[in-house]
Amino acid sequence: MLVLASSSPRRRDLLSQYGYAFEVLTTSVEELDDSSLGPTRLVQENARLKARPVANLRPKCVVIGADTVVAFEDRVLGKPVDRIAAASMLELLNGREHTVHTGVCLIHLETGREIVFVETTRVRFRTLTKPERYAYHQRIHPLDKAGAYAAQDDNGELIASTAGSFSNVVGLPMEELQAHLKSFGLAPALARNE
Repeated sequence: MLVLASSSPRRRDLLSQYGYAFEVLTTSVEELDDSSLGPTRLVQENARLKARPVANLRPKCVVIGADTVVAFEDRVLGKPVDRIAAASMLELLNGREHTVHTGVCLIHLETGREIVFVETTRVRFRTLTKPERYAYHQRIHPLDKAGAYAAQDDNGELIASTAGSFSNVVGLPMEELQAHLKSFGLAPALARNE
């Protein structure tokens, strides 16, 4: 059995789209917010923090914990605290390239296996005017999204190009995750709709 230690609707949708049967179970954890760790170590540690308590509750299951951040130059951009912060993030990224890092932690307590990996995708934004950015945020509700944008609902409006896993930008790097889940003996329950 597979357990997703995340309340993210985007992660649930990705696992479902790829045909996995899973349970969602989360615990209350205080995520690290220490940008001095750097984006890759930060997402690794937060993925572990989310997965471990759920693994203790479901020791016979494979538990997935994940954390995603957006990084621009030396700044780590998580979820904006309010709409002003969201507008600042979008202005900072406007017309520029940034990276999206997702840390994933897979734990199967019964066998003592733990795998942690990070996927990085480069994303380039189109240049939008201030009114266009405002209209975009009115449409996608940015406060629960790293970097204050929603790749899954973009349709070319904001994202000009990506280099690497697109599903990673949405919240789970499915290509690499599938390979690791297979190593645990887990395969999709349904054929993926192409």
